[in-house]
Order: sequence, then structure tokens, then C-alpha cells
Amino acid sequence: MTYVSMLFRILGSLGLFLYGMKVMSDGIQKSAGSRLQRALEFMTGNRITAIFTGFAVTAIIQSSSATTVMVVSFVNAGLLTLTQSVGVIMGANIGTTVTAWIVSLVGFTLSISSLALPAVGIGFAASFVKWKYQNLGAVFLGFGLLFLGLDFLTKSMPAQQADEWRFIASVSNLGVFSILIGTGIGLTLTLLVHSSSASTAIILTMAHNGLITYEMAAAMILGANIGTTLDAALASIGTKTAARQAAMVHILFNVIGTFWALLFFRPLLALVDWIIPGGMEEAITPHLAMLHTVFNVLNTMVFFPFVKPFARLVSMLVKDADRPVPASYKLEYKSGSMRDTPELNILRAEKEIRDMAGLVFSMYTNISAALHKAQDDPQREEEIDALVQESKRQENFADDMREELTRFLIECTRQQISRESEEHISELLRILANLEDMTDGCYGITLILERSVKKNLIFKRKEMEALVPYLDLVESFLNLVRKHLGSPLTPELAVQAEELERKIDKSRDKLKKLGRKRIESGQDVKTELLFIDLVRRIEQVGDYCYNIAELLTRR
Repeated sequence: MTYVSMLFRILGSLGLFLYGMKVMSDGIQKSAGSRLQRALEFMTGNRITAIFTGFAVTAIIQSSSATTVMVVSFVNAGLLTLTQSVGVIMGANIGTTVTAWIVSLVGFTLSISSLALPAVGIGFAASFVKWKYQNLGAVFLGFGLLFLGLDFLTKSMPAQQADEWRFIASVSNLGVFSILIGTGIGLTLTLLVHSSSASTAIILTMAHNGLITYEMAAAMILGANIGTTLDAALASIGTKTAARQAAMVHILFNVIGTFWALLFFRPLLALVDWIIPGGMEEAITPHLAMLHTVFNVLNTMVFFPFVKPFARLVSMLVKDADRPVPASYKLEYKSGSMRDTPELNILRAEKEIRDMAGLVFSMYTNISAALHKAQDDPQREEEIDALVQESKRQENFADDMREELTRFLIECTRQQISRESEEHISELLRILANLEDMTDGCYGITLILERSVKKNLIFKRKEMEALVPYLDLVESFLNLVRKHLGSPLTPELAVQAEELERKIDKSRDKLKKLGRKRIESGQDVKTELLFIDLVRRIEQVGDYCYNIAELLTRR
């Protein structure tokens, strides 16, 4: 076997392995759907639940790199605090050991072809049949392709007696130097393949074929733990300080952990040998899988009591940078990284939409406050001018938000997501449209106020007193929608939304009638028509609230 032929066989086998892992991960994510999204709510709990969540998500998507990139993204979006991210990253490092166990227990102990080919056949057929568990077909298909790639990888590696073995053998028995060389090789290999799971599979295969010694394989696995931090570091470039701090958490956690593991390398291997007795010839891969697990569990146990001090240390190392407040909204994300966790990215969009609802609420309360005092304030013209300028800025910002979030959600639909998530994205797009329409409506109200003040079309005190409860009703409706954007409305809240809509419509009719009566009684027509237009604009905000409430009720 020539070097070139061997290289292409290994690359092809690795490609099939990675593709199978990706197909299986997508199938699991689509099967879990919104349940996987809601699992991330545990991240906001205590340290133990954060660790468990990081473990569970990584075990499902089969990639600690994808999990940590997602964590960096969520910290950047404000979904997670730095302290919460520490626990999730710890759990992700434990979760990534699941792949090593699957490979070691199934890949080298059973006949892979007897498992892989039936799994590919069953998965391929099941994924094309429309039934309740269609997405499980992708799980079986990915499982089969993963182990088929592993089988080819095992056969592509040179035998221990082959000429290709000589160089590897020459650096495998150099004592401490072999350990350091192995750590560097594991780091480099993970940087090249961008997956610690894939590099671990390669290391296990090499150890199984006798190409490397147990100690060197163990050192390579430790090195892979450093290499896997690259993706998080790259994902943090150009992000907010908190996101860069989260990436630093991952880097320090793995680098410090690898450092102490190398210092206590022999005792660590002795502990693994005590947990899994037996000779290396028949149990080298379970030993390496156990080493991977023991290292990450012990590392988590070492850091666990010091989560808050560790977070403070990272905050000192990566300090806040003085950045100017952006004039326009820009949603920072990398479309490539979205492919790893497509279902989970919807959570980030939901958070941004809640922020947009907060912007609408701020615009409306500013308008409400101005209406309450504008009639009696001697400096009302200056205050209304400032209100119009601020509302225009917020309205432009909301336009940018809708454009960026629409692009982000459409990018999510291009990934492998469940039908339930597709429907959810469609709802989010409609909610976005209603929120942006609200900002247009709020800006329109400020223009009415500006016209009223500059043309001296001052509303009567009786009209303003009648308008106050009407303003408060719409504000209550907007607040209800804002607080419950992330979850379906309960039957009680749905009834409350119906009642608010009914009261707003009733008040609108009453106020319009008041304006018409004043016209009939000889009052200034322009002033009263402006008042009626104001009432109509405020009522439109209530209508948009009701549209969103209906969408939340249907979930």
C-alpha cells in the first residue's frame, strides 16, 4: 500500500465517519425538536443542571465543539451569563466522551458490517416513508454510515509490521518525550479535522491496530482536548466581551486540565487500569475511552467548587472593551456553525425577538408619558421634537432587527430541522412583522403629536382625560404580549387577551364618538380629526398585540 493510496483511504474513511456522525446528529435533533430547545432552559439553573445540560446536548449532537460554539453564541446574545456557561462547558467536555465509548464498545468488539449495512438499509427506507418516526430513519442511517466509515478506517490503517509503522514506532517508546509528542500530535490532528470525536476515533483505531502504544494514545487524547478549543476561539472573534470570556473559559478549562493530567500522567493511567482491569491487547480501546471519561470528570470535579472565582478570573483576563453604541442593529452569527445545532439556534432568535418587543414597549411608554403631560408643559415643543427623533431612531433600529432576524430565521430553515420547528419559525416571522408594524405605528403617533404642537392643535382636557384609560389598556396588552413571547399563552391568558381586545375596541368607539360630537358642536375640525386619527393609531397597536396573542395561543 503506497503512502498516497493509504492517505486517500484514510481521508475517505474519515469523511464517511464524519458524515455519518452529522446525519445521525441531525436526525436526533429533528426527532427531539422543541424538546431539545427547552432542555437548554436548564442552563439557567444551578451548576449541576448546567453541567447535566452540557453533557446531554453534547451527547446528542456528538460534538463538544458545536456545543461550545453554541454557548459562545448564546452568551453573546445574552441568553446565558458567563457563570452559567462555565457549567455547560464542563458538561460538554464530559458529553464528548460518549463517542469514544460507542466506538470502543461497538466498533472494535462486534462485526461492524453486520451492524452498519442493515442500519443503512433500515435508515434509508425509514427516512423516505412518511410516518410519525420518520426522523429516526436518519438516526439509523447516520449510525450505519458512522460505523461503516470506522470499519474502512480500521482497514485503511497500516498493519503493525508494515513499513509505515517504522516512523510511528520510533517516536512511541521515548518515555516522557513520547508523551509530549503524542500530546502535540493529538492537538494538531484535532485542529486539522475540527472534531475531537473524529480525532479520538482515529486514535482509538491506531491503538487497536497496534500502531501506537497505550501511553502515546493516552497523550494524544489529552492533546485532542486542547485542539477542540479552536472552534470556540474562532466563534468568539468580533463578538461581545462576554462571548470572548466564554471562549476563554473553554480554553483555560481544557489547557489547565491537560497540564495537570500530564503532571500526574502515570497515576492517571494507573487509576484507569484499576477501574478497567485486563490486558492491553484485548482492552486497549475501552481503557482509552475510560481515560477520556475519567480525565474530563476529574477535571470537572476540580473546577466545580471554583466556578464563580474561575469566572471572575476570566473576566480579569478578558476585560470589557469600550465599544460605541451601534447606530444600527447587526445580528452576529456564522452560517457555517449553525449547521451543527440548527434546532437550538431558534432559541437565540426568540431572545432577540423578545428584545424587539422590549423596544416596542419602550417606544410606547415614552409616547404615553408625553401624552400625559404634553398639554400643560410650556416646553412641550422641545420635548416632542426630542421624542420624534428618538422614535425615528428606534423605528429604524427595529427595521434593521426585522431584516437581520428574518435573514437569520430563513438561514435556520435551510438547515435540517423538524417540521414542528419550521412551523415555529413561520410563527416567529409573523410575530416579527407585527412588532415592526407596531414601531411604525408608534412613530406615526409621535408625528401626530408633533403636528398637534407645531400647528397649535391642542386637544381639550376632557378628551385627554378620556384618553388616559385607553392608553393604559393598550399598554397592558403590550406588556402581556412582551412577557409571554417565549411560551404559549395559557387558556386564562388567552381569555385575558380577548377581554383586553374587546375593551380597547369599546374605548376606541367611545373616543371616536366623543371627537365627532365635538365637531358637531362647532369645535375646531382639524383638532378633532387629529384626535380621531390619534385614537385610530393607538388602537392599531392593540390590534397587532392581538395578532401576536392569537399566534401564541395556537402553539
